[in-house]
Amino acid sequence: MTLIEGIILGVFQGLTEFLPISSSGHLVIIKSILKVEEPGSLYEIALHLGTLFSIIIVFYEDVKNLVKGTVNILAGFLKIKSLKIDTYEYLIIMIIVGSIPTAVIGFTFQDFIEKLFNSPSFVGFMLIITGFFLLLSDKIPKKNKSFSDMKVGDAVFIGFFQGLAVTPGISRSGATIFAGLLRGLSHQNAVRYSFLLSLPAVLGAALLKSKDVLDIGINNIFVTPLVAGVITSAVSGIIAIKFLINILNRGKLYYFSIYCWILALLVILFA
Repeated sequence: MTLIEGIILGVFQGLTEFLPISSSGHLVIIKSILKVEEPGSLYEIALHLGTLFSIIIVFYEDVKNLVKGTVNILAGFLKIKSLKIDTYEYLIIMIIVGSIPTAVIGFTFQDFIEKLFNSPSFVGFMLIITGFFLLLSDKIPKKNKSFSDMKVGDAVFIGFFQGLAVTPGISRSGATIFAGLLRGLSHQNAVRYSFLLSLPAVLGAALLKSKDVLDIGINNIFVTPLVAGVITSAVSGIIAIKFLINILNRGKLYYFSIYCWILALLVILFA
């Protein structure tokens, strides 16, 4: 991999991972059109870590408090201190609960989903669904449910939609924000929960891919494009998250639905 390729992959990963247009769907389309191969397990891990840094930087206060909450919960279970469930300790529980449907769907349908990555036309139809998620998100009446008001059912519902996004063409951010708004979360909290919920998913994906790296070894690794991919995916990811928040607050998510539908039409016609 060259330096330019590393930079391009990083920018592509950062933008499509967070903008509600399906990064996996775009990967399938690009592979089909340009006849390119996937970047390899180590580079995939690096790019995912770059997007992980994006979430940590943009939602630094939330992530910091989640870490503190995790320490407090562990200390409570170990009887080091009394267990007290505050807002962020409760949010941790909601993130764990929301991650369960994603894990169940991902592991149950893993083989079937992998086959879908060879079908650009299927991706086209899923992009149509993503477009409807985004269009309907703008139509949902604004509510102000906070994290402390969330119920287990809310987390399971949103987690189910995140699980659907393992399908190429379904946007993870688009699906989970749509689900969060349906369950009454405010726009700000729907975005926050969507991206904080992605942390276990990103880490889990990196851990699964790390097994492949150990199996094949890490010889002949080009460090420069690897580092470039991490940096550019992190920077483009930060830009994408802030842009998405701005678009959501303005009630303009349908911009992305139009993009998804146009791309879907082209893919279905010419796949």
